Amino acid sequence: MLECISAARRSIELEFYLFESGSVADRFIGALATASRRGVTVKMLLDDFGSLELSTRDRQQLIDAGVELAFYNRLGFSRWLHNLFRDHRKLLLVDGEQAFVGGAGITDAFDPPRPELPWRETMIRIDGPVLGDWQRLFAEAWTRSAGRMLTFEAPATALGAAGQMRGRVTGANAEIKRSVVARARRARKRVWIATAYFVPSWKLLRALRRAAARGADVRLLLPGPLTDHPGVRHAGRRFYARLLRNKVRIFEFQPRVIHAKTALCDDWVSIGSSNLDRWNLRWNLEANQEVEDREFAAQVRAMFEADCRESVELHHASWEQRPWHVRLRERVWGIVARWLT
Repeated sequence: MLECISAARRSIELEFYLFESGSVADRFIGALATASRRGVTVKMLLDDFGSLELSTRDRQQLIDAGVELAFYNRLGFSRWLHNLFRDHRKLLLVDGEQAFVGGAGITDAFDPPRPELPWRETMIRIDGPVLGDWQRLFAEAWTRSAGRMLTFEAPATALGAAGQMRGRVTGANAEIKRSVVARARRARKRVWIATAYFVPSWKLLRALRRAAARGADVRLLLPGPLTDHPGVRHAGRRFYARLLRNKVRIFEFQPRVIHAKTALCDDWVSIGSSNLDRWNLRWNLEANQEVEDREFAAQVRAMFEADCRESVELHHASWEQRPWHVRLRERVWGIVARWLT
């Protein structure tokens, strides 16, 4: 992403949930400021809650360099539940020719300056006709937040490119959920899902069980003991027993925090910002890139397999023997999760 920003000629649009002061943010702020000073139009849309740790100094540095800075859904005591609506997307658009989409934030957690393990994340770089859809999503969010209309005229090279893969952008939460559930229902070989927070809808749970019942390899790659939201992990674990009993394989990632959001159903892939949990799908602005291509799916499959090798697979018999205090945490956090959603 930094290399792409440094090579930008006309425009940079950046929309991120997490943007916190630190060594990673310093590198991005420096690259964006330099691009703006050489005449590139730079627009940054940050979530107001997710950027609370972006210092006043860093904000001013961007503004002084000519970067247009806007914040999604400003926080306020009088806004009550409206404060819960957040922009959870992670999107970088450069010159209307390349986009980066996934789950990473601009924080030191994803590239620590100290000798510690970065969070496990997945991003995808995109070019071709679907960039028009990503530009539209950014323009809608920017217009809503900045109060200034933003229109794009995509370069002919982007709109006219002969794509090598079939792709589709899903920018509505209901559409993201419907798409994953529909693909899981039709899958014959595999349904593999990696998510940082697993509090799924009943429709998705049913689709996973039925896929496993008809012989598909159904796997969930979920957080292990290292997670930024332990309560959500405990709430999600209350679903494990029934899934394991119905031949769904569950892997808990061990070496570091897993924050990736990836779904693989046969040769179809969805990668983006959306965790398939009820909170995200209720309150957050999300967007995913879908890809349908055999070779790309094979790369994603290899990535999953490597992650599974670094995970502990749970089994129904041993899971049923888990101690009472583990069951209690599941029950308590399950009540909290139901109340929140």
